[in-house]
Amino acid sequence: MTSIEDFKVASFEKKCEHVTSHTTYLATRSDEQKKMYLYHSGKFFIEVVYAPFLKRVILFHAFNDAHNLLPYIESVSLGDLKL
Repeated sequence: MTSIEDFKVASFEKKCEHVTSHTTYLATRSDEQKKMYLYHSGKFFIEVVYAPFLKRVILFHAFNDAHNLLPYIESVSLGDLKL
């Protein structure tokens, strides 16, 4: 998969394969009902939404804008940079 458009129309299985083989894990966040895992493909971001109560991935959200990164800012720490 080379583009965000290709990813969006791919099958569930192809999306799983792409995330596990061609992305870099960045962060995790959660709410009361789900866990969201953020990955970067080199060209776009992919948020994988997992529902623990169902024990399965329920959504792939591919995006390339900074607005969708805002929910992850709370979990980012610059403390290790010793600035």
